Amino acid sequence: MYKRLFVVLLMFIFYSCKQKENNLLHKDDIVEYVNPFIGTGGHGHTYPGAVSPFGMVQLSPDTRLSGWDGCGGYHYSDSVVYGFSHTHLSGTGVSDYGDVLLMPISGKVNFYNGKDNHNDGYSSLFSHEKEKASAGYYQVVLDDYNIDVELTATQRVGFHKYTNNSVEPFHIILDLSHRDKVLKSSITIINDSTIAGTRISKAWAAEQHIYFYVQFSKPFTSFNFNDKNFDKEDRDIEGTNVKAAFDFDIEKGDNILLKVGISAVDIEGAKKNLDTEINDWDFDNTVLKVKDSWRKELSKIVVEDDDEEAKTIFYTALYHSFLNPNIYSDVDGRYRGRDLKIHKLKKDVDNYTVFSLWDTFRATHPLFTLVQQQRTNDFINTFLRQYQQGGRLPVWELAANETDCMIGYHAVPVIVDAYVKGIKDYDTRLALEAMLYSANEDRYGLEYYKKSGYIPASEESESVSKTLEYSFDDWCIAEYARKVGDKKTYNNFIKRGQFWKNLYDPSTRFMRAKMGATWFSPFDAKEVNFNYTEANAWQYNFFVPQDINTMVDYMKGKEAFARFLDSLFNESTSTTGRVQSDITGLIGQYAHGNEPSHHMAYLYSYVDEPWNTQMYVKRILHEMYSNTPDGLCGNEDCGQMSSWYVLSAMGFYAVTPGMDYYTFGSPMFKKVTINLENGKSFVITSERNSRENVYIKSASLNNKKYNKSYISHNDIMNGGTLHFVMDKAPQKDCFTISPISKIDYGIIIPVPYIAKGNRTFKKSNVIELGCANSEAEILYTLDGTDPKHNGNIYKAPINISDNVTLKAVAKYENNYSKSISTDFVLIPDEYKLIVNKKYENQYSAGGDNALIDGMRGGKSFKTGLWQGYQHNFDVVIDLGKESSINKVSIGFLQDLAAWIVMPKKVSFYISDDGLKYRKIGEEKNKISIREEKSIVYDFSVTKHIKARYLKVTADNFGVLPEWHLGKGGDAWLFTDEIIIE
Repeated sequence: MYKRLFVVLLMFIFYSCKQKENNLLHKDDIVEYVNPFIGTGGHGHTYPGAVSPFGMVQLSPDTRLSGWDGCGGYHYSDSVVYGFSHTHLSGTGVSDYGDVLLMPISGKVNFYNGKDNHNDGYSSLFSHEKEKASAGYYQVVLDDYNIDVELTATQRVGFHKYTNNSVEPFHIILDLSHRDKVLKSSITIINDSTIAGTRISKAWAAEQHIYFYVQFSKPFTSFNFNDKNFDKEDRDIEGTNVKAAFDFDIEKGDNILLKVGISAVDIEGAKKNLDTEINDWDFDNTVLKVKDSWRKELSKIVVEDDDEEAKTIFYTALYHSFLNPNIYSDVDGRYRGRDLKIHKLKKDVDNYTVFSLWDTFRATHPLFTLVQQQRTNDFINTFLRQYQQGGRLPVWELAANETDCMIGYHAVPVIVDAYVKGIKDYDTRLALEAMLYSANEDRYGLEYYKKSGYIPASEESESVSKTLEYSFDDWCIAEYARKVGDKKTYNNFIKRGQFWKNLYDPSTRFMRAKMGATWFSPFDAKEVNFNYTEANAWQYNFFVPQDINTMVDYMKGKEAFARFLDSLFNESTSTTGRVQSDITGLIGQYAHGNEPSHHMAYLYSYVDEPWNTQMYVKRILHEMYSNTPDGLCGNEDCGQMSSWYVLSAMGFYAVTPGMDYYTFGSPMFKKVTINLENGKSFVITSERNSRENVYIKSASLNNKKYNKSYISHNDIMNGGTLHFVMDKAPQKDCFTISPISKIDYGIIIPVPYIAKGNRTFKKSNVIELGCANSEAEILYTLDGTDPKHNGNIYKAPINISDNVTLKAVAKYENNYSKSISTDFVLIPDEYKLIVNKKYENQYSAGGDNALIDGMRGGKSFKTGLWQGYQHNFDVVIDLGKESSINKVSIGFLQDLAAWIVMPKKVSFYISDDGLKYRKIGEEKNKISIREEKSIVYDFSVTKHIKARYLKVTADNFGVLPEWHLGKGGDAWLFTDEIIIE
């Protein structure tokens, strides 16, 4: 009897395990809808490896060592794998990580990775036919060695399983010099099945610390290092090029397992992480556990629909949204802070890293306010610790390093968006202090922004984008100050939140750059130049999420605004100016492949045309995402591209983080259930939903008719049901109440601008002034005095014939704008500059006369004062009459990172008739192309001669050398100001 019961019990356990396994693989298992290969092709820059939600370890194959499309370490078009490293970035535009690379091999040991020819190194061919990936699991066969690799991971530990199918000797390579520059590394042999080590490296993060602790399931029989002079008796090795090979006695068909704990603190931390998170050798059970963790996270949003492809895209998008930020503290609470020192957390709290905030403040963090509220508190507490330890809120923080990549101070909207939605488990006073510190610095153009109300392009690159994004961040600070009762801060920052007005040009209806107070020209809305961040004027024109309805008023009303949006989507997809690889996923000039465009389709709802929002949102959902490796139209950017999909597919989007509502789009699925952390559920149902039925015919909330084209955060958090009925035709009477985004307090008057008038002129100059507020009065002076007290009222164009300093303010209803000031310089009438080889328009510096306008460029090529050429330089100056020349000089810039190189030589010629020239001298370049810092140098010739025509030529460096990042590309010449004495 007992024997029979024992057999029955065994059978029950067996079938229970099988049922658990079957459930894991069943198509209705939410985890199995994740396809980690989405985004690994094209320009998605994702990786397919094993990772747990928000995990410190991202254990994934490395198939690409460099290049923009190698930022995630893997590209689907590759066929060679170099090994499996433990840290990876998801969808970034800059590369880093790839720490602690391990590679199993058979046959002869080779420490070279084979980057030039894989047959010469330890790398191996692989094929996608023998490759699998799912949430928390990755598998591939190394064709060169006939070794089957399986990977999984917990939060802080990578788990490898290698099955040997070869009769050749089996080895495991550990390569600590993989990818980025190593500052220091080491390996310690603890015993015949345990090793540990250190890797401190420099790439995007200037000083990244990784410590590791590795346990093998079987002892190695011997080991070797790539340093032939190493004494094995020492069992320790240090250096910047450290590699090791471990030999194992493994028969064909056997397997070996490796557990790798990592830490940013020390080796002891890595060991504790390993011992705590994986205390056995049960690989399959670890896979089940990590899948359970993903199942828990993904189940926060449950989709019910017949469209299996769309569900795969959705859950992979949710998966990608939950990869970052990454836990950056050990199981004992220790972590490396922004000061690179070791700190310790309170119990049950995590510290995080990888904050791609310029991207993720738009959709990823608003998504977190719905389904990751506790982690949102942890993220904000991490921000505040970084402020205390490093002196600033994060901008783009990576591995305890501030990279200062991208623009704005977008930790601010993350904090404010959370606060207005009731997420407040942090020091709210410290948060305001930290936000004010960021906003009141004098870096990245903020000094000009605070003084003038905008950033002049002549003083700072990407001036339009920076002005617009600072203005939004400042509005967020104002909202926070209003909520906490800080009236003084509110009054100040609600005005700064309107500084976008100072770059709005009513004649073109675009946000334009200014050289001083004069519009940057010639203006081409499609031109990609350094006035905008990874965009052109079209793609940044509508970034005023805090004051949309005022922008509508400035554009002469809702109808005019809507038709201008039409122009955005109906324009041709061609751009001019420099090539910008981020501008992808184009519908007209709308670029879904990059973040500044992400809110634009929703703007129709603010001008009472929600059906156009519905149409474009559904088009983007279908056209810009697919269940393929090339399924993302641009960089994933640490979740932002995917979070847009998650929110939009549910039927709404946070157009303005910091406001407590979401604007409706067009729902993708028949039913979506959001399982909230407060224990409630919010259900979204869509009747008659199909690819053709993109329009909302009617809506109800909790069985009551709903006529708003938006929904509040509280309505969602309170639980309930939102029901849509869909239709194939636009329904113009469904929603009668539109969302509002408008600043209606502390209204500022836009600064006046110079609509016409050259900063340098000959004989006379006509100056025309304007203001974005057409009802404002403009007061001006020409002697540099204060126009508020001494100004003339501008009524007609101003004629000048001498040097003047114009100052002006705008006045409306007894309120004054900030003042503008511009010097107008009279230059010799007889001088005429002839450009024989045209400059590139995006680097025009204002036109032909820029080289003799008396204004010199500084050490930044992005300020608009330098003229740029990708060929030889050749200009002639007609002095108007025979003149004495004692010295001629011309300035050039070198900025190696921007491919700007000094000319090989500069030659000077004179002529009496403008036809026949004779050389009077030349100067060859003496500055090394390897000089990393930005350099300005004047090439010159000294001669005491007379001539009417002066010619200056410069030889472009040509093709960039092999060692340069842009090898094979053409160098640029940047020049400014020819000085004749």
